[in-house]
Parts: sequence; C-alpha cells; structure tokens
Amino acid sequence: MNNINTFKVAVIDMNNGFPNQGLRGILEILHRYKTYNQLNLSVTIFDIRQKGEVPDLSYHIYISSGGPGSPHESEGQQWERNFFNLLDSIDDFNLVNNHKKYVFLICHSFQLACIKYNLGQVTQRKSNSFGIFPISLTEQGENEPIFRNLPNPFFAVDSRDWQVIMPNQSAFDKMGAKLLAIEKERPHVDLERCMMAIRFSPYVAGTQFHPEADPVGMKTYLSLEEKKNIIIKNYGEEKYHDMIDSLENPKRIMITQSIILPNFLDEAIHALQAV
Repeated sequence: MNNINTFKVAVIDMNNGFPNQGLRGILEILHRYKTYNQLNLSVTIFDIRQKGEVPDLSYHIYISSGGPGSPHESEGQQWERNFFNLLDSIDDFNLVNNHKKYVFLICHSFQLACIKYNLGQVTQRKSNSFGIFPISLTEQGENEPIFRNLPNPFFAVDSRDWQVIMPNQSAFDKMGAKLLAIEKERPHVDLERCMMAIRFSPYVAGTQFHPEADPVGMKTYLSLEEKKNIIIKNYGEEKYHDMIDSLENPKRIMITQSIILPNFLDEAIHALQAV
C-alpha cells in the first residue's frame, strides 16, 4: 500500500441479476465507514454469476453477497470454479504474506464456502425462512471480534431456502474453523439447528444471515405481496406485523447492521494499517 488510508474493496455480487436490497446495504455500510473514518476506500462490484466477473488479488478486502437459488445447482459451472479458485488464491496469499486479504461471506456465498470446505451438510429447508429472527452465539462466538457489543441472542434478517446443518468437526479442526452462531434453540421443534456464522480462518468469516440488512431494505422486501404471504402462511399474521414493528427497534436489526460488518472492516483496516 502506498498510503495507510488507501484501500481497495471488491464486492462480489451473487444475485444473478435478481432485484435485491443486500447489495445496496453493503455499499451503504462501506460508504458510511469510508466517510466516518476518512479513508480513501475504493469499491468495485463484480457480477460473478451473470457476467463471470472475478476480482484479482490486488484488493485488500472482499465481501461476497447473498443470492437466489440452490447452492448445489452451480456445481461444476465456471463461475463457481472461479469463486472457489479465488478463495484458494486468497488462502495461499495469506500463508506467505504479512499483509493479509480479508473476506466476508454472506448467505449464498457462506453456503458455497461450507460446501467447498465440507463443513456440514447443505440441505433444503422444509419451508422458506424469511424474516427477523433471534440468533444465538456459541461460546466461541461470544469471544469473536466481529460480534463485539452485540447481545446474545441478537436479531438478524434471515432469508433462505437452504441451510447448513450437522457440523463436520474433523473438517472444522483441520482448517481451524470456528462455529460462531446457530439458530435459536427451539425445544418444541424436532429439527437440527443450522449454522448461522463461521470463522473459516483468521482472515475469512461469514454468516448465513444478512448483517447488511437495514429497516429501509426490509420494509421494501416485506411490502412485496409474495414475501408477506410466505410469512403469514408460515408464522401467522401477528408475526408479520411484529416484524414490521421491530424494524424501528434499535435493539434489533439496526444494531446488528451497525456492528457486524463495521467490526469486520475495523479488524481488516487496523491490521492492514499496522503492517
């Protein structure tokens, strides 16, 4: 780096051309972080699924978004090979260089990484999960810097038809990964709780939920008739209205959005500046 306040961020767009609020949320967090910390932070978006765009290793930070569809359907496709090759290249780079590359993986990207590293079974849910739900930190999660200042449990936006369950402990141990968060315990439901956040390595972390989600984006999403009907069908009308009301609660997704990705950026930027 020529300047300790100059950084390049690659945002990998996994949305495959579908309308979404996630990318806007990521970009807004980056803009606020850049302004507040007075950084020269340049951001480039890479449309990996539609256009096959892949960042090279000239970037300091990589944030890979959520996206629609099955995480299994891309098996063998060129864009998925490119994505996995990028993760391998970053891992290899971090092994031999003092200044590291930092990666954050969200939802679809998180599921793909779990498949790549064989950290659990990626299965289809019995029903779509969409809304604002409590997330429980594990003991390792309570000591995780990216969750610093979050309550346990905390609330986050969850939007998925797929899930990662049954942690493969030998794979976790082999790569030194840590399970940081899981679904809230539901004693009355005889289903295994899914993994909601993982520290893949000292420089790579990811979440099944959406830490970039904000009240503006959620209101837009919840106003869609399809999403409204899904929530009412699965959880009831009272739950739907509770979600609407909770958007303005500063102790719910507002605090989650203001803490997780900014903490990740703090970790990356401070380490890069120190080098």
